[in-house]
Amino acid sequence: MNSRSHTSSPARRTIPSRAPATTLAAAAATAALLLTGCVAGEDTEPAANAGAADGGTLTIDFATYNPLSLIIKDQGWLEETLAEDGVTVEWVQSAGSNKANENLRSGAIDVGSTAGSAALLNRANGSEIKAIDVFSQPEWSALVVGADSAITSVADLKGKSVAATKGTDPYFFLVQALEEAGLSLSDVTVEQLQHADGRTALENGSVDAWSGLDPIMAGAEQNGGQLLYRNLDFNTYGVLAANEAFLAEDPEQAQAVVNAYEKARAWAAENPEETAQILADVAGLDLEVARTVVLERSNLDVDPTPGAAQRSVLEKIGPTLVETGDVSSQAQIDTALDSLFDDSFVRQTDPDAVKES
Repeated sequence: MNSRSHTSSPARRTIPSRAPATTLAAAAATAALLLTGCVAGEDTEPAANAGAADGGTLTIDFATYNPLSLIIKDQGWLEETLAEDGVTVEWVQSAGSNKANENLRSGAIDVGSTAGSAALLNRANGSEIKAIDVFSQPEWSALVVGADSAITSVADLKGKSVAATKGTDPYFFLVQALEEAGLSLSDVTVEQLQHADGRTALENGSVDAWSGLDPIMAGAEQNGGQLLYRNLDFNTYGVLAANEAFLAEDPEQAQAVVNAYEKARAWAAENPEETAQILADVAGLDLEVARTVVLERSNLDVDPTPGAAQRSVLEKIGPTLVETGDVSSQAQIDTALDSLFDDSFVRQTDPDAVKES
């Protein structure tokens, strides 16, 4: 595996497992909302990794927009499972799908958390990645305005400034929302800011609106922010993306990751309150805000198999990527869609193979 700079994993907490009356899936059905984000690709050859049998390192991201990653990191399952092969696990935090994709392109991580739109963008622009698991079907994006804003509709954004993180689901949410309202990106001033900075700019009045991402967006709401426009159909799935070189050289590690994700999915369904607490701790959120994100805006009870469902959504996003100039041709989109998904690891999932300490 690669030798890379990374964020080391803090000591993990032991969280008691209990089965509340309502599962995460039931909570999600009661309130279908959500969280996350994404980005463009550059041709960069991913660094080679050492084989699992020879030890080495698995470098994987965690992200507040991917609750399952937080559970896996907190519980130490990958460390325990891969220890017998001498594999070290390194965790790197992704602030958004754009950052996850930057790290995938450079080879700084083997597996990253990204929105489907970001994975498509990355693949279409030459990054050799595959989507190997679907971690959520979230409503993690919406348009947000300040507490005292006079803006009451998307049409009112004409001539206004909007913060957004280019190459992420919130950015593409903005593009689609403007189009639906008869506007385009040329009708607004897009301030390119990372998600947390977008919230800050909105709250200090530097921009008129923000295309937000949970859980940061839920925190802004608690602080008086208003969700100007929501549309679940404009959000794409959350997927795990992995470098093809890693998948070819270390398939055992990739399988261990997918196994851990499916174990975490079941754990989250049985322990929604504990899942919210983990998110609150990592993201520095009030517990009630974290509960909103996990129980109301994160559908983790979703088919993990990447393929037809995600393609159906991304086929609608593809032309937008070409229109905005993020991808040069529809042919690149089509080729990327034909090669993006790899369901082989999900089809062989064995959560029972995951070891606990």
